[in-house]
Amino acid sequence: MSTGEAEGDEAVDYRFTLANERTFLAWIRTALALLAGAVAVLHLLPLGWAEAPRTAVGLLLALIAGVVTVYAPVRWFRVQRIMRRGDTLPMSALPIVTTFVVGLVCLVVLLGNLL
Repeated sequence: MSTGEAEGDEAVDYRFTLANERTFLAWIRTALALLAGAVAVLHLLPLGWAEAPRTAVGLLLALIAGVVTVYAPVRWFRVQRIMRRGDTLPMSALPIVTTFVVGLVCLVVLLGNLL
């Protein structure tokens, strides 16, 4: 048994560990992109919107960026532990939530510019 493994844990093929790490980094990139979008909406883009909708869209993007940032390391650790135990990986709701929020922001931006 290697250091850091609990009893009953199996060694994980390094390829799966590296794939898990790439997924973690992809979530971090997603969070950075969402945060960049929040900064753009709040401070850079001249949308001609009232302050309230602009702030709501920017804060929604910043909020989902924060959620993704917290989620990424928790998921990475959880997946590593599940792989060591040889269990089945559970589905995650965050990809659907992120897709919904980004789609909602797109819709608000489109409608805001058309109306």
